[in-house]
Amino acid sequence: MTPKERAEKSAAAMWAEDHASKWAGMEITHVDEGEAVLELKIAQHHCNGHGICHGGVTFMLADSAFAFACNSRNQSTVAQHNVISFTAPGRLGDTLIAKAREISLTGRSGIYDVTVTNQDGQQIAEFRGFSRAVKGQLFDE
Repeated sequence: MTPKERAEKSAAAMWAEDHASKWAGMEITHVDEGEAVLELKIAQHHCNGHGICHGGVTFMLADSAFAFACNSRNQSTVAQHNVISFTAPGRLGDTLIAKAREISLTGRSGIYDVTVTNQDGQQIAEFRGFSRAVKGQLFDE
């Protein structure tokens, strides 16, 4: 199995049980070893009292992209620590695109950066996720 095939099979196994990301309206548009891209079209129910995308929704999108990137090797991996900086608001009707990429993987610990942009390429947020591998796999190999 190639690394890309393993990443795609890992993503399919995770997606089958990821009710939260599906409930929010996310879509996986790319996955490979150590990377993932998820998208979300901002609907009315994603907006806060200021009429912009709720920060928790943006965080959730970035966190989900991070999850698919750090689980791409079929090793069960969870978040250990995450931080996000918001640089611009997402707006109703925008499509937010979260691109996750692996920065470092040493032993059981990984570091991933996720850039969230809108459909025009404007940066919305920058997220850094720290992962920790745990026992188990997503599928039998």
